[in-house]
Amino acid sequence: MFQTDPFTLIVLFVGLSLLPLVAMVATSYLKIVVVMSLIRNALGIQSIPPNIVVNALAMILTFYIMAPVCSDAWQIAKTELAAKPASAVTGSSVAGSEGGVMLDTDAAAKAAEPFRAFLSKHTSDRERAFFVRTAEQLWSKDEEPVVVDRESFYILIPAFCVSELTKAFQIGFLVYLPFIAIDIIVSNILLAMGMMMVSPVTISLPFKLLLFVMVDGWTILIQGLVRGYML
Repeated sequence: MFQTDPFTLIVLFVGLSLLPLVAMVATSYLKIVVVMSLIRNALGIQSIPPNIVVNALAMILTFYIMAPVCSDAWQIAKTELAAKPASAVTGSSVAGSEGGVMLDTDAAAKAAEPFRAFLSKHTSDRERAFFVRTAEQLWSKDEEPVVVDRESFYILIPAFCVSELTKAFQIGFLVYLPFIAIDIIVSNILLAMGMMMVSPVTISLPFKLLLFVMVDGWTILIQGLVRGYML
């Protein structure tokens, strides 16, 4: 009969509940879903494609981009666990001695290194320096200064989020420009023709869709997002 540790189970379930949040803010999902939303607003069709399609596409591209990182982490974890005998595994016990499962904290720490490298590679130095400096000020007590590791997940994750949002809005700005030009041209033409009662959005939308299709917009956008993580 299995004997479980309630505290370990609580920690495990809390960690699993936070996993979707971590997957959203510590992967490429954040930038992809923001860019997709911005391109939809730039076209002037707020509900097409639907939110579920935008999120599904962002998830698919995230799985595609993060697959090498997850594969490296899985290989490291398997190697570390296979190299240690069962009696040498450190960590907390999920189950008792009869068929118990151990959580190897050393293997988990080493398996997290590919994710640390991914976050570090795609994090702005300026944002990282800000969070390091701020953490040293917030976490210091009295006259005891705190030295913060620049490669700590406490620093990398918030810096990564801000960096990804910055990049997403930069892409969104470039995407908006041609569509704004179309709106301005259509508005001026309607004004010159005296058709002030006609909504410029109604006339400009087909032209924006035509432009987006002619330049193969979805392919260019998706390829650019994927290649952005290859640099």
